Formats: sequence, C-alpha cells, structure tokens
Amino acid sequence: MPPKGKGGKGGKGAAAAAAEPEKKEKAPKGGTAVKVRHILCEKHGKSMEAMEKLKAGVRFSEVATQYSEDKARQGGDLGWMTRGSMVGPFQEAAFALSISTMDKPVYTDPPVKTKFGYHIIMVEGKK
Repeated sequence: MPPKGKGGKGGKGAAAAAAEPEKKEKAPKGGTAVKVRHILCEKHGKSMEAMEKLKAGVRFSEVATQYSEDKARQGGDLGWMTRGSMVGPFQEAAFALSISTMDKPVYTDPPVKTKFGYHIIMVEGKK
C-alpha cells in the first residue's frame, strides 16, 4: 500500500499537471459562439455614464439605445458572434461572461477597451 500511495501522489501530481493545461485549452473551446449585446462608447466618461444607468437598474437594451455609438441593431444586439470574428479583448470578455438577461444583466465592469472604444458587454447565450 505505501508504495502505491507514493506512486499515486506522484501520479496524481503528474496527471494533475498534465490535466490542467488540457482544461485551460478546453475551456475556451467550450463554446464556439456567443449571442452578445454591447454598448460602445468612444469616450471612457460616456461609457461610465452608461455603466451608472445599468447599475441603477435600467434595462441593458434601453441604455444601449441611449448611449451606444455603434451602428448595431437596436438595443446593442450583435446577434450570434463566432470565435475569431471579434477583436481580442472583446472576444475574451464575451466568452468569459456568464449568460444573463436584459432585466438582470451580467456585464463587463469596467468596460473593455478595444481599438473601437469602450464596450460594456453582456451575453444572452452560448453554443
């Protein structure tokens, strides 16, 4: 038994070390697309104003209509976006967010900065 235990510990350590990178690689592959909405503001100050509205309980789509400078469909809806079709920081944030609703949004706080400006992102679905 003791040799097995020692071997088990060594084996577990090696297995855990080998499994962890696999998990990290698999996590991003856990989804290939996200149904995403965003509020895009060129200026940081404006994105913070939008953030305050969200924190005050205003629906995400209403804040997007009022504040977003994007030409996306009403309410900031970008629809289904596939991995690789979004700019790096936006994509990382979108796939890291949990799924939420416009009434109780889970969004990026602080806004995500990309070459387009400051994005407040929420995800409505993943596949």
